[in-house]
Amino acid sequence: MSDSLYKNRLLARLPASAIARLELHPIKLPAGHPIEFPGDLIEHIVFVEEGIASMTVTFQDGSQAEVAVAGPESVLGSSSMMGTKRSLNRVYMQIAGHGFTSRTELALREFKRGEHFHDLTLRYLQAQFVQSAQTAGCNAHHAIEQRLARWLLLCSDRHGDRMLPLSHEYLGDMLGVNRSSLSVVAQTLRERKLIEYTRGKIYLLDLPGLERLACECYRVVRDHLANHAEYDDGSGS
Repeated sequence: MSDSLYKNRLLARLPASAIARLELHPIKLPAGHPIEFPGDLIEHIVFVEEGIASMTVTFQDGSQAEVAVAGPESVLGSSSMMGTKRSLNRVYMQIAGHGFTSRTELALREFKRGEHFHDLTLRYLQAQFVQSAQTAGCNAHHAIEQRLARWLLLCSDRHGDRMLPLSHEYLGDMLGVNRSSLSVVAQTLRERKLIEYTRGKIYLLDLPGLERLACECYRVVRDHLANHAEYDDGSGS
């Protein structure tokens, strides 16, 4: 399997026989597109090729806080491989893109073969757990400006672009802080010439500067995802 056929890191490492058994179908993933919703059956898994998805915890009052972001390294809905029938989280696209879907029953059958898909899915689930755990610790311990720098860098890594089509009001919801606090911190980063923003767009001007500002949580998650991406599953891809 040639890496050039797929941008999704898991699909790029699967042999053609596994790809065929998954019976992939292309899917457009516009901003806001729902992938999972708490209590809903997980009927499909999604391999993101381009775009960024957000996994959030939703509270009774309707508010939400992000616990993980996912891009081309991901297989969304993969908790179904662990026996989860109904989603526990809300997962939706925050930056538009596209990808492929497979019916959960086909993916589970492939997973139970104990071959490449099994190993790579477990590696992704481990990476997702590390990110969620690190995010929880980060939100409890680090300053808002450190958390904002971490989040922007993680999104930029997945999006492959210094321009993020997001409003800074949206960032407040994802970071679990009120919008006025987020606006103050965003203005501070702007004055330090780390970012610039207009309505609905954030430009990352100084990536090294943002990394210096970010807490160690960014490097922990980045390095773990890099290790996940470099994993040699023996497929020869």
